[in-house]
Amino acid sequence: MKQQLLQTNQVEINTESFGNPNDPPVLLIMGAMSSLDWWDEKFCERLAAKGRYVIRYDHRDLGESVVYEPGTSNYTITDLADDAFGILDAYSIEKVNIMGMSLGGMIGQIMAIKHPERVLSLTIHASSVFGTEQAELPQMDQKILDFHGKSTSINWADKEEAVAYLADGWAVLSGSKPFEKKRMYALAEREYTRAKQIQSRFNYMFLGGGEEYFDRMNEITVPTIILHGTEDRALPLEHGQALAKAIPHAELVTLEGTGHELHTDDWEIIIDAIVRNSSVVS
Repeated sequence: MKQQLLQTNQVEINTESFGNPNDPPVLLIMGAMSSLDWWDEKFCERLAAKGRYVIRYDHRDLGESVVYEPGTSNYTITDLADDAFGILDAYSIEKVNIMGMSLGGMIGQIMAIKHPERVLSLTIHASSVFGTEQAELPQMDQKILDFHGKSTSINWADKEEAVAYLADGWAVLSGSKPFEKKRMYALAEREYTRAKQIQSRFNYMFLGGGEEYFDRMNEITVPTIILHGTEDRALPLEHGQALAKAIPHAELVTLEGTGHELHTDDWEIIIDAIVRNSSVVS
């Protein structure tokens, strides 16, 4: 693994890369309020071992990237897409295969619409359509909202309490597969330890923008695979089904018993989808 702090799009973005730079590049784009840590290092290494050059990174307000005052709104989802293009420029990557989870999948959609000449393939997990149709689909489980409603009472200076909140947030998102408590607590501890300002993660509650890219999924022409858990309570399966219908020729792969998560039981399926999708064009 190689870390690089980049000055791009007028901000500092932290990145980590795995594998051979001469291999087909894959940019991993994580969801809202989630640092690069949640692309498990072993996941990245396994993907790189399949002959892919893997890059993961911290969004703004997360990890070691630029942070802003908690409770403020300083950027849009389009800015986040531009950050991703800036990473490609810094790595001298002209065209890339994108793997996006949740919000990352929507950022990937914007990228494929805004600069289609730079996107080779899209693999999207636990995400949704980017546009007006999303409001018509089943909404987030109230248990998730209730859990995160407790965030204001967390003592963020108490590492043990904060790590438990970060890890247990994934437990609320999990499906019927066993919650990987030890692994998630280890990742949460790494996220907490690396974070410049952990509470800035909640600035994603104010994220907006990108309206100029609403309902334009039919313009996406690159090979696309949609992965979605059958027990996703944050973005229920109907979101993945709608996205697969909206993107021409997209393939839908359902993950039985999976929630809004990257469960190790699914790694082989997910990695296979990324490799297979990127092999079409690489």
